[in-house]
Amino acid sequence: MAPDPTAARDRVLTVPNVLSVVRLVLVPVFLWLLFGAHANGWAVAILMFSGFSDWADGKIARLVANQSSRLGELLDPLVDRIYMVTVPLALALAGVVPWWLVLILLGRDALLAATLPVLRRHGLTALPVTYLGKAATFALMSGFPLVLLGQWDALWSRVVLACGWAFLLWGLALYLWSAVLYLMQVSLVMRQLPVVR
Repeated sequence: MAPDPTAARDRVLTVPNVLSVVRLVLVPVFLWLLFGAHANGWAVAILMFSGFSDWADGKIARLVANQSSRLGELLDPLVDRIYMVTVPLALALAGVVPWWLVLILLGRDALLAATLPVLRRHGLTALPVTYLGKAATFALMSGFPLVLLGQWDALWSRVVLACGWAFLLWGLALYLWSAVLYLMQVSLVMRQLPVVR
């Protein structure tokens, strides 16, 4: 008897889902390390692990049989959004990144969130995540720990800081461009799909 593909898609306990839950649990740990324990080194380690596990869970879901699931398709981008709000805000509060960067990132996300009711009127819950958007998130989530690591007073730290800012600025450009492409897709949906009554 052939395995039921629907049952595989309904799985909850998969490696990518476990990684996403671990990343989610590590958000308050990161905040405590940064503001409570003032352990910036460990906070950097949390961010680096989270960035690596975000990459790994996507790879595993795509390449390993029975590891892709409906829950994972919702959970992974949700955890990404939580990180993309929490980490810049925390680093701005800690004086590591400027507030203009945070406002651009949050403004972009708020603009895209405002399109969700439009998509729902046309029978969609969301548009698929693009590789450009994932690349932007990866660049930003690589840049933030490097910028935090660059806060020490040493030559190596200044080099790391410069690399971190290169990732952040490149990620910011990709993040904004992916928003433009997303809005173009929303426009196509509005023109081509009927409104669902």
